[in-house]
Amino acid sequence: MINKKVWTGFSVFVAWCLLSANSYAANLPDFTELVSNNSAAVVNISTTINNKNPTNRLPPAIKMPEGTPFDELFKHFFNGPGQQPEARKSHSLGSGFVLSSDGYILTNHHVIKDADEIIVRFNDRSELVAKVLGSDERSDVALIKVEAKGLKAVKLGDSTKLKVGEWVLAIGSPFGFDYSATKGIVSALGRSLPGDSYVPFIQTDVAINPGNSGGPLFNLDGEVIGINSQIYSRTGGFMGLSFAIPMDVAMDVVAQIKSQGYVSRGWLGVIIQDVTRELAESFGLKKPHGALISRVLDDSPADKAGFEAGDVILKFNGKKIPTSSDLPPIVGRSPIGQSVSVEIMRNNKRKTLHVKIEQLPEDDEIIKTKGSSGRLIDERLAVEVADLDDRQRKQYGLDKNGVIVVNLEQGAAASAGIRRGDIIMTINNQKVKNAKHFLDLAKDLPSNKAIPVLIQRGEGAIFLALRIESDE
Repeated sequence: MINKKVWTGFSVFVAWCLLSANSYAANLPDFTELVSNNSAAVVNISTTINNKNPTNRLPPAIKMPEGTPFDELFKHFFNGPGQQPEARKSHSLGSGFVLSSDGYILTNHHVIKDADEIIVRFNDRSELVAKVLGSDERSDVALIKVEAKGLKAVKLGDSTKLKVGEWVLAIGSPFGFDYSATKGIVSALGRSLPGDSYVPFIQTDVAINPGNSGGPLFNLDGEVIGINSQIYSRTGGFMGLSFAIPMDVAMDVVAQIKSQGYVSRGWLGVIIQDVTRELAESFGLKKPHGALISRVLDDSPADKAGFEAGDVILKFNGKKIPTSSDLPPIVGRSPIGQSVSVEIMRNNKRKTLHVKIEQLPEDDEIIKTKGSSGRLIDERLAVEVADLDDRQRKQYGLDKNGVIVVNLEQGAAASAGIRRGDIIMTINNQKVKNAKHFLDLAKDLPSNKAIPVLIQRGEGAIFLALRIESDE
């Protein structure tokens, strides 16, 4: 027989568990009203692309004579004599949302790219043909329009006020399943992705799949704070890493498309990299932060303003630059022609420069380097370098300075990441004139201290931290 005290204690415990569960459930957000109020403003977007170059033809060198037993068969599969090939059509699906009641709709650039026809379907199953007003590949934002009035529009929120851990909800058409709602939290802010240096992405764990692209990301107030754009996946499906374009970035694109029909961005004209712990020490910084300039492009705004390779950008127009990925979005959104102040660290001293922002060119400048010449060896660094002749300098785009690494042994240079074929431009913030000058500079380098080395490699220039271990 169960002891009365034991039974009472057990009952109290069960009641406590039930109350705790109910309390926990009560603290979870209820998305039903949010979905109900906004589904009418979310649209499905389907596109058609006419393939102008169909492939079902015989190769030009092969002629099939008419009247053979297989003539009709070849005509059917390869568009034989007397037949015009039929253009193939490809279709894609995406999402979008209504910005205003008069038919302006926002989606991703990649959803409507190269489309010959764009069909917008609303939640009442009505469909309208849309035209593209403007599209920006760099931010992956597109503004399209349908001829309509009185449409249900979303309410826009302030993406700059987002916090990590905040609840968010997405509505879209993953795999064609219209008006699917998925929820999650903000995982991180200001994420930089390869090839997308002008967008500080919102990272979430909301389930996003193909078809969600271009759809809205809502906060708990029912405001759109982002456009679902990309996923990180090894399988092609959702893996807990989703990325959305902040609405402040998207609306800047919309404003430019409406006012001038295209998107322009500010340009500084530098190649940058992150500041590592070792590089921070070598540049006189207490901790790694800022954007390290590894090259200043010729005749760029930075070149005209006096920026140099080795400068660490700490603030741009009053805004702190924690990492190198924070700089491009800020520069990109700076008004063309505006003069801004830039705080830098140069030779262990803080300095302020003023630069006039210019428009970002269509194509980025590319640097290419190869080759070798006469040789000298520095045993302390375990590296063999060579002078560059006139032909090589022309090939590398160098007027003067620099030596090429022609051989390496295990030692300080190799440990720093220097490779055969690299061109050493500066060492310890001093320009390298030639191979003999390089040996003179290397001879005086201190031990057990991080030393910055600027090299050109492949299509870019980077700083490495060199450290020479003492023999003691």
